[in-house]
Amino acid sequence: MEAKIISTGSYLPSTSVPNQQLETLMDTNDEWIKSRTGIEARHLSETENTSVLCGKAAIKMLDKANVSALEVDLIIVATMTPDYQTPSTACLVQEYIGARQVMAFDINAACSGFVYALSIAEKMVQSGNFRYALVLGGEVMSKVIDWEDRSTAVLFGDGAGGVLLKGVNEKKSFLAEDIHADGSRGLSLTARPLTTKDPFSKTTDEIQQTGYLKMDGRAIFDFSIRNVPASIRQLAEIGETQLAEVDYYLLHQANYRIVEAIAKKLKLPMSKFKTNMQHYGNTSAASIPILLDEVVSSGELKLGSGQKIVLTGFGGGLTWASILIEL
Repeated sequence: MEAKIISTGSYLPSTSVPNQQLETLMDTNDEWIKSRTGIEARHLSETENTSVLCGKAAIKMLDKANVSALEVDLIIVATMTPDYQTPSTACLVQEYIGARQVMAFDINAACSGFVYALSIAEKMVQSGNFRYALVLGGEVMSKVIDWEDRSTAVLFGDGAGGVLLKGVNEKKSFLAEDIHADGSRGLSLTARPLTTKDPFSKTTDEIQQTGYLKMDGRAIFDFSIRNVPASIRQLAEIGETQLAEVDYYLLHQANYRIVEAIAKKLKLPMSKFKTNMQHYGNTSAASIPILLDEVVSSGELKLGSGQKIVLTGFGGGLTWASILIEL
């Protein structure tokens, strides 16, 4: 069996917050944010948690494919902002959409999470034991943001997206992948530290646990423009594909400058790099599937067309991951 994407879906909270509205919370302005990130607005959730965003995106893609939730065999959710430490967000999605008692679990690879999850799901479908698999990326980043810290608060948004995979007896759709992690640089981006709390310990030192996301922006920027182009070149080599043959590159939507720098390093036109961070900000694990759903919905990509795309995530861990897919 080979895994094939048969449907895409996404869901954004209804509240859109433009840059100007952030001026009431912190020392910033629209021009400062746009010139440094390309972001003009972001969607923020008022009441819907991560599982609800993912569940609504899942229902959309099931409806498009005319597949019942009862036919789903596997649910994987990529997120760094789950509803709980346990149960998993995937288990909550399973209940939300009315799926059977199927295999469901979360993974956390931050902004690379969706590509990691897609890689895992593809291999599980290939095993022949799972016919339909929901692969979701969802985040409510507003839960872990310090809204007085303009270095992080202006960047992030909430949302969810995903794909529905089906096991088919057709030629291979997932042509190559290049997936890595470097924990030695992991503290460049952290959120919600959980320290040991032994009641018998005599240690008096305590780590302040604000729960807020902390990021070394310069380190992440440098990492992205060095590691991601190398990963994409390696991916093309593995997949025996010329970079120019790829129809679209759908990269994690962290910052327009990063995407622009990666395109320049690869010597490819920006027309091959779709972006939507201007409307949604950085939605971490949700950014790639939201973008994919938009490009499919617009008709620029058509499932079953044979078009080639590269999906690339990069971020916390530090992690970076690329997959070459023939639709």
